[in-house]
Amino acid sequence: MAKSAVLPCLLLLISSIMSRAAANNGHRPSNSGQIRLDCGASASATDSDGRAWDSDAVPRSATPMAAGVAAAASYQDPSLPSFVPYMTARVFTSSYTYSFLVSSGRVFLRLYFYPSDYGDRAAADSLMGVTAGRLTLLHDFNVSQTALGLNHASLVLEFSVNVSSGRSLDVTFRPSSASTYAFVNGIEIVPMPDIFTVPVPTLANGERPDRMPLPADTAFQTMYRLNVGGEAISPGDDSGRFYRRWDTDTQYMWGVAEGVHYRKDPNVTIKYPPSVPPYIAPVAVYATARSMGPAAQVNLNYNLTWILTVDAGFYYLLRLHFCEIQFPITKENQRSFDIYINNQTARQSMDVILLSGGSGVPVYTDYLIITTGSGQTDLWIALHPDVTTKPQYLDAILNGLEVFKLQRYDSNSLAGANLLIPQKQAPGKPNTKSAVVSVAAGGLLAVLISCLCGAYAIYTCRRRRKAALEQSHGLPGTAESSALFNN
Repeated sequence: MAKSAVLPCLLLLISSIMSRAAANNGHRPSNSGQIRLDCGASASATDSDGRAWDSDAVPRSATPMAAGVAAAASYQDPSLPSFVPYMTARVFTSSYTYSFLVSSGRVFLRLYFYPSDYGDRAAADSLMGVTAGRLTLLHDFNVSQTALGLNHASLVLEFSVNVSSGRSLDVTFRPSSASTYAFVNGIEIVPMPDIFTVPVPTLANGERPDRMPLPADTAFQTMYRLNVGGEAISPGDDSGRFYRRWDTDTQYMWGVAEGVHYRKDPNVTIKYPPSVPPYIAPVAVYATARSMGPAAQVNLNYNLTWILTVDAGFYYLLRLHFCEIQFPITKENQRSFDIYINNQTARQSMDVILLSGGSGVPVYTDYLIITTGSGQTDLWIALHPDVTTKPQYLDAILNGLEVFKLQRYDSNSLAGANLLIPQKQAPGKPNTKSAVVSVAAGGLLAVLISCLCGAYAIYTCRRRRKAALEQSHGLPGTAESSALFNN
């Protein structure tokens, strides 16, 4: 090539690169591929977990951000986990798209919201839709109403989306009408491996162990991530540098029989097998657990049950984490139990030692459940001792629980009900819990109540499960199933 032609080619290449950067608002990933924007902030800052957040202010070479204005929150709620990124926001009165340069593959996309008055805009007046590419994440979403319903000062909505090769991740915020506005306080993008489609989950459909492969491009929304029997785990203490938050499970327990929760025996060491990479869940999840308790006869008369409110009309992936962490449970068939999800048998004769290979070895199981209807509904996860294998102890155990909503392919959407109602608690249920709760410790009255509640729960569970099996309305191949999950 002639020297005279080299310079124009180089200039064209540089111009192309600069134009691509401008079109992407200058939001480039760090060396780890992670992006964090403190929307509306004038400078970079660090949150309480030590994570650095960049300002979303557009560089001079990019198109001006005419659709959005920076605003400061009018009030700092004492319960906010950090000043950053909640106290500033980018407010939109018309549609605006953030474009992020990310590598192809799956990423966590987290949206941070703090419902406050921003300037002359009241928190209650915000109503928005949010999309990631062609995928609808939120529709007519009111942050203030949702936070009020959950009794939370702020919201972090976590999604997992698959970015195709050669494409940027475009996140668009759009007011629902001319009289409303959209806003966002923070945007976080964290690259992640595919932890959803492998291993293939089992459909919880009533004692039929049907495997149900998930399309690789399926998008998910994290609904719950619980450290069962343990304390909350902050994003900074998560494994794999994914910065996930793990909440406590106590408020989601059903009834007065909450079993016992405990930490691992000092002589037990958590040993991740090759099938469970450490990034699946941190050690703290497997180092605590909740079981039914030492009273075998009491355990036979109730289910250890969690109730989680979700959006109806979607498939859900439930991941249950297990690890035997206390003596004397070190051998097979010492503890065996059944797992029920929405009154459907998900697994019979669950033996953690048999499945994991030994004490202190983590293992997890994935299940799919179908919900129908509209609005909101409850997911029931229940554990009950298995007597068919005649185990040494009539008990059950759980260490961690995650619930993910799957996108609907018929509408290419994850958007569900706009108001998440607060978790219903049993009457008289205390707000604080002791370090260890024993079913038998409450005396004879507590045992009697537990037995009565448990017997009723088992009766109801079996009756509903039988009815569900007879109707078979949620099994693969039906019209209802195809409409929900049709690739």
